[in-house]
Amino acid sequence: MSVSFTAGDGQQYHLSGRLDRDTVPDFWRQRDQWLPTDTALSLDLSALSRVDSAGMAMLLHLDKQLREKGQQVRYQGVPEQLKLLLSLSNVETFLDDAEHQKGV
Repeated sequence: MSVSFTAGDGQQYHLSGRLDRDTVPDFWRQRDQWLPTDTALSLDLSALSRVDSAGMAMLLHLDKQLREKGQQVRYQGVPEQLKLLLSLSNVETFLDDAEHQKGV
């Protein structure tokens, strides 16, 4: 299983599958095909079956890239596995920032 990025209703997007060292490189290289252009968007992560440190790093880079372009991202359904990785990596502010974006 790989990772897929799909558009839902409005500015809602979904990541599903495995976001790990095996899937991240190809997925990231193809980001021009799936990277959203909305100024404000919601990204649902609840359908991710696996997230490792490579997946976490990709999400952090994605978040940074979108914010540098003036886009705001709200995260939903953050898997426990990702929450633990963020906490162990001392970047749990990523989730705090996501919580502050709820008004988007």
